Amino acid sequence: MGFREFTARARRTGMRTRVAVAASAAAAAMTVWGVAAFAGPDPARPAGTAEDGAKGGTGAEDGAKAPEAPVQRIPEDIAHASEGGAGAVNLTIDDGPDPQWTPRILAVLEERGVKATFCMVGPRAKAHPDLVKKVVAGGHRLCNHAMDHDTAMDRKPVAYQEKQILDAQKLIEEAAGGGARVEYYRAPGGAFTPDSRRIAAAAGMRPLGWNVDTKDFQKPGAAAIVGTVKRELGNGPTILLHDGGGDRRQTVEALGPILDWLERQGRPTGFPVRTAPDTP
Repeated sequence: MGFREFTARARRTGMRTRVAVAASAAAAAMTVWGVAAFAGPDPARPAGTAEDGAKGGTGAEDGAKAPEAPVQRIPEDIAHASEGGAGAVNLTIDDGPDPQWTPRILAVLEERGVKATFCMVGPRAKAHPDLVKKVVAGGHRLCNHAMDHDTAMDRKPVAYQEKQILDAQKLIEEAAGGGARVEYYRAPGGAFTPDSRRIAAAAGMRPLGWNVDTKDFQKPGAAAIVGTVKRELGNGPTILLHDGGGDRRQTVEALGPILDWLERQGRPTGFPVRTAPDTP
């Protein structure tokens, strides 16, 4: 056999071999497919995967949701205790925001790295959204102080109380923006009722009281304001001050010395409890 004849025969033989192998592979594949189709879905793949969902199964496409974390219930009782535990003090600032006094109080707090809770009147928050945002940006918390600072709310109909509370919450949160929430409700003048506490708690706001009334709104002088804090802090940890409703120069002057005294006493500042029982 010459070289050319040998080469031609080898090529024909190789081609027939490849065709035969390909045919055998196709037959094997058909056999495997047939067995799989007869046996049903792959038992190694659990039901509810994307493939099943596309065919009307129980996957994510059918709207299945992961279990949601339980929502923490807000108690209706009036909070005084601090999240910081024993020895911690809650600074609460009422009646703002005010364009003259709120920035000055914020500056004192920032200088000392202290946080406070600002109880805002709804229309004042709407009028000064920049200040509400500045309070939130400083790491402070928001509190609802109703719409009209009506200290006789406890003698008004439930529908009136509800509107005062929920309308103010809406205005404060809209002014804050960014999803910030109002976390407390303080009745003007402490005029709580069982209904107002229930309404606030159902809306996510813990009713908030106080233990030390500095009466700074009476303008007794900065030294007298500081003296009241020192004298009455044994009553409990929540201090009431004001940044709105009038001239708050004395409050600003007293705030630094109050914070200095608290530091010397080893009394850190914190926030009032929201979901924990009140145990001042």
